[in-house]
Amino acid sequence: MVVSWRASAPPPFVRLAGHPLRWRLLGELARSDRRVRELVALVDQPQNLVSYHLGRLRAGRLVRARRSTFDGRDAYYCLDLEYCAEALAGAGLALHPGLRLAAIPAAAPVPSCRVLFLCTGNSSRSPAAEALLRHRAPQVEVASAGSRPKPLHPNTVRVLRQRGIELAGRAPQHLSEVEDQRFDYVITLCDRVREVCPEFPGRAEQLHWSIPDPAASGTGQDTYPAFERMAAELETRIGFLVAAIGAVPAQA
Repeated sequence: MVVSWRASAPPPFVRLAGHPLRWRLLGELARSDRRVRELVALVDQPQNLVSYHLGRLRAGRLVRARRSTFDGRDAYYCLDLEYCAEALAGAGLALHPGLRLAAIPAAAPVPSCRVLFLCTGNSSRSPAAEALLRHRAPQVEVASAGSRPKPLHPNTVRVLRQRGIELAGRAPQHLSEVEDQRFDYVITLCDRVREVCPEFPGRAEQLHWSIPDPAASGTGQDTYPAFERMAAELETRIGFLVAAIGAVPAQA
């Protein structure tokens, strides 16, 4: 039996991402969350043009925006990694049924490197990110700290325990305790700490993930869903971070 198969019209992902400026914006947001004025400088295009194309990308669900917790007049744009992965896979299948993307194995080899996560309190986002990355890639040396450390939030302990990771008894760490150390990646997780993040020795790649503070709405049990959302987003971003680290050629 002969099977007839023809490609249909280009899928939405191809039409959106295929524009040269939108592709550059996606590339910048794949590395780090950014504000509009930062993207304007990076792509060297007028702000109204950048804002227009960001609007198109948001409408296509490839990009999300969050109001800055440091300055409410600002917003951080970030790439929706999971949706982009699904859309890219769908685009391949639309062209040919054999172009199915293979998932990256959970245990794919990752080179040894040093990663630092920073947030304000070192009580929720950064210790959770530290623990999740260590759990996912034990060969990566990872630490976390805060600009205004405070005790570990009980819901952080709870949400990590649900994932088989124990954090109880962990002491907070101040940013000053690690600022003289060398890291391959320094990742800020809150908009406030990004504004005070120092330059680290060596050639640390400084990235920003604009993640809401799950403790901002209180300390009771009713805030637990916010911690679950935080952990889920960190798991997604860390999975893609591990893939990116694994794709970097080993240094000679």
